[in-house]
Amino acid sequence: MTPILEAKNLTMRFGGLTSVSDFNLTMEKGELVGLIGPNGAGKSTVFNMICGFYKPTIGEIIFDGKNITGMKPYRIANMGLIRVFQNGRLFKNMNVIENMMVSKHMRFNSNSLKAILRTPSHNREEQRVFDESVALLERIGLKEMMYEPTGKLPFGIQRKLEVARALCANPSLLLLDEPVAGLNVEETNDMMNFVDQLRNEFGITILLIEHTMRVVMSLCPKIIVIDHGETIAVGIPDEIRNNKSVIEAYLGVDEQ
Repeated sequence: MTPILEAKNLTMRFGGLTSVSDFNLTMEKGELVGLIGPNGAGKSTVFNMICGFYKPTIGEIIFDGKNITGMKPYRIANMGLIRVFQNGRLFKNMNVIENMMVSKHMRFNSNSLKAILRTPSHNREEQRVFDESVALLERIGLKEMMYEPTGKLPFGIQRKLEVARALCANPSLLLLDEPVAGLNVEETNDMMNFVDQLRNEFGITILLIEHTMRVVMSLCPKIIVIDHGETIAVGIPDEIRNNKSVIEAYLGVDEQ
């Protein structure tokens, strides 16, 4: 079986600074992998390379059998590799269903002229997008909020909607950047259940950055740890939890 994602020897240099060095990752379809490390370890740089925001100085990225190294972010997204950012990017002046439909429009078959003229084909396409968005909201338990102004929703619901909106783009691989950042315990548990649903019910492959160790250890069967741009550990949660290099990276080492 062809891996859905391969990152081979990724290195990212900014002038004389090496942010990430020789990073490797192979993900099979349906996997959930956690990428962790202290602040400044290079996690976001890895995401930026995979999504096309940075072109690696060295190395290549293969997605679904195709080399996407240096490809434009919108082209990568159209292929089904979608990123959900840590900082909220919802349209706060729109309601929930409108936010969902905006993401659906990247798969829209109509055009501007048809939209202006409100042609029958455009109207059918608009209805299809609406129906699919409503069905998705119902599936994840947010249908009753579909006409609520997004900016007035509780923060935990907004974060969940951010991820739900990404589903409208029909991703096969989802990059989640700290999905529980700023959430309380109840909201965190709800997001964890949602991520489980994404993998088990929707069949989406997920690469996850997260600082909350409880979340990573509970959700991710495989974890990669980087520090100062270098991979220091790869393994299952128990192996990572007891790894001396990981403990030192997070807690530091007393100088004697």
